[in-house]
Amino acid sequence: MGVPLSQMWTVAKYVLTQRFKGVKRYPLVLMLEPLFRCNLACAGCGKIQFPSHILKQNLSPEKCFQAVDECGAPIVSIPGGEPLLHPQMPEIVAGLVARKKFIYLCTNAILLEKHLENYPPSKYLTFSIHLDGIREDHDAAVCRDGIYDKAISAIKAAVKAGHRVTTNSTLFENAEPERVRQMFDELAELGIESMMLSPGYQYEKAPDQEHFLKRNQTIQKFREILATPKKAWKFNHSPLFLEFLKGNWELECTPWGNPTYNIFGWQKPCYLLEEGYADTFGELMSSTSWERYGRKSGNEKCRDCMVHCGHEPTAVDQTFSSWKGFMKVVSLTLFGAKDSNKPLPKQSPESMPAPHYTVADHELIQLAPVDDANCDEDVEVLNLLN
Repeated sequence: MGVPLSQMWTVAKYVLTQRFKGVKRYPLVLMLEPLFRCNLACAGCGKIQFPSHILKQNLSPEKCFQAVDECGAPIVSIPGGEPLLHPQMPEIVAGLVARKKFIYLCTNAILLEKHLENYPPSKYLTFSIHLDGIREDHDAAVCRDGIYDKAISAIKAAVKAGHRVTTNSTLFENAEPERVRQMFDELAELGIESMMLSPGYQYEKAPDQEHFLKRNQTIQKFREILATPKKAWKFNHSPLFLEFLKGNWELECTPWGNPTYNIFGWQKPCYLLEEGYADTFGELMSSTSWERYGRKSGNEKCRDCMVHCGHEPTAVDQTFSSWKGFMKVVSLTLFGAKDSNKPLPKQSPESMPAPHYTVADHELIQLAPVDDANCDEDVEVLNLLN
């Protein structure tokens, strides 16, 4: 089982409560981005391609807590950038643990061993460590040698210290299925809780524009990767989402399921697209034209997207909203998935470029400046930005 029962029960109770209240749109995971700054420059990432004065900014703990309370989602994912570069991250995590939120702190793990003592083990805290393949593949993806070994060392240290540890892997066109499966085997031996998978989204400003997957490429790739899965492999996903990746189950995007809050405010409409910002969560939900997004909408920016942050909430909702979805999850849980020879979906038209990031018109409000005195590892990063 990839997720502890206490977390599964909390999420199930939350979803059923929303449905009982008749709430049509509700958040499942808050994507809290307290900074965009990073100590890596991965070829497929579009999140760090902001001007240096933006990359130097942090959200204050107070703004983070306000967003979490306002949103109300039971799970908080903290991506970035690299969250461990934030000098007040231990305070932020402690505040979320006190609120009994299940936290996934996403990190490349370069700094994790150095800061591990600042984070007491808790069932509410999980370190989600970025790994995009075995040693040579991961180091190539993050454009720096030696990072895979640092991540593996950090995983071992965190597991030994009693922490919950998962991994998250973003896969592109050049991912070789057998090597990805080899990564699964290596991670299973380390005693991690589970693994998360997702095809990469086509960020317009990512340096590498040649290896993003089209929809049918994603399906074919994941059919090979997930064929005859081993019992030792544990995934932090709904079984329906994994079937979706293989083209065996239809999921439409639920962009409001994983709302994003960062230094500009509430990002419209989702973590992957930047089409304006709202000042409050209520404004985000009421002012966004949700019908414009998702594959069925015809939006060219969504045609090839099969990313977990848009479709995992749909999978969770379908599990509890219909007998068909619920019974499918029961069947997959008890008997496992079968390899599929189902024909690939009709090829979608060529996708348009992803949206252009524009920040000139955004005002930065109530931001905490970088504290170089308390965060030595920022110095090298900031020197590169200047």
